[in-house]
Amino acid sequence: MGIASRFKEEKFLVVALVVAAIAYFLEHAVIEMGRGVALIAAAGLVGTIVLASIRVAHHAELLAVKVGDPYGTMILTLSAVAVEVIILAIMMSGESSPTLVRDTIYSALMLDINGILGLAALLGGLKHGEQPYNDNSGKTYGVMILTAMGISMIVPEFVPSDKWHYYSAFTIVAMIALYGLFLRMQVGQHSYFFSYSYPRSERKKESPHTHGPDESAAISIATILVGVVIIGLLAEFMAAFMTEGLRDSGAPIAVTAVVVAAISAAPEILTALRAALRNRMQATVNIAMGASLSTVILTVPVMEAIALYTGQPFIMAMTPVQTVMVAITLIAAAINLNDGETNAIEGMTHFILFATFVMLTALGL
Repeated sequence: MGIASRFKEEKFLVVALVVAAIAYFLEHAVIEMGRGVALIAAAGLVGTIVLASIRVAHHAELLAVKVGDPYGTMILTLSAVAVEVIILAIMMSGESSPTLVRDTIYSALMLDINGILGLAALLGGLKHGEQPYNDNSGKTYGVMILTAMGISMIVPEFVPSDKWHYYSAFTIVAMIALYGLFLRMQVGQHSYFFSYSYPRSERKKESPHTHGPDESAAISIATILVGVVIIGLLAEFMAAFMTEGLRDSGAPIAVTAVVVAAISAAPEILTALRAALRNRMQATVNIAMGASLSTVILTVPVMEAIALYTGQPFIMAMTPVQTVMVAITLIAAAINLNDGETNAIEGMTHFILFATFVMLTALGL
């Protein structure tokens, strides 16, 4: 593929780079124009970041097709989490709420499990009925998410403020240990937990051409890295515009967290829905539950390390409302993902929980 064709193929990333350059030169002028203009600029940057994220996810999906499950969905979720961590790190370096990290992780959990998995299981169930997957994956993801959330976002409520740095360091070690063992399971002797052998007739329907042209792994990896850098640049300007636009507006603090979580989840939503509608629920479960686990278990140690480095702790303990919503979500997921099949009713239960999350956020809870 020639250079001109390559640029045409990656037009979203080219547009994102141009937008980043424009934002660089007009940043101060936009902020001086007032809150309304800043919010419009922030919304435009959010849309641009989503477009760039979709291209990153596309190349991650190409790599995923090449290597297959469980490596494939691991690449997809890691690319999304990388985008989220970069945006969070940039936003936390400026004027932001001390609860931003907590609220973003909470929002990501609601989006991934209740939003993505719920909608995918609902639509897939309405089209195909009961959709099979490996129930070992659901159980493993569920207990790992519960443990990681409990350690990092429930227990901190009981840690004295003068000893936060000790527990913060412990949390980093605990998350790394959990994820290290999880990776060994996922790509080692228990890799079959996260894969499902579909009937041969269904495998034939899954043509490789549905994922786009065949490209070398090196090109996909390079494009992912370039895309993540561009997203980081855009996120820096988006943070400045959003902070200015929401200043003294009375909008719920959690709005920013929801935006960050939605940006990283946008490409996953498309991939998970496509998989569910093709009756490949294993990929959907891996993406939704894997993204939730990766968000908690990777975002927490990075952000806690930043807190230790700067000496400024974040508020990680969830509010009572958040704790109840997470508990209901994980209990529902444990029940629904226990039998190796999803259906529309199970999808609807999670989607209603997602609607509840949206309502609570709108109410500022």
